[in-house]
Amino acid sequence: MDFIDALLDRLKELAQKIIDSLLGPEVEPELIPIPVDRSRY
Repeated sequence: MDFIDALLDRLKELAQKIIDSLLGPEVEPELIPIPVDRSRY
């Protein structure tokens, strides 16, 4: 059973590497600064 678990873990890692190489790593949203006019307050 340990052999099957290890094999499944390796397959998951391989699948993740393939997906990352095709689609790129997970995209994190960019923080865009929003200008604030403080002179009105």
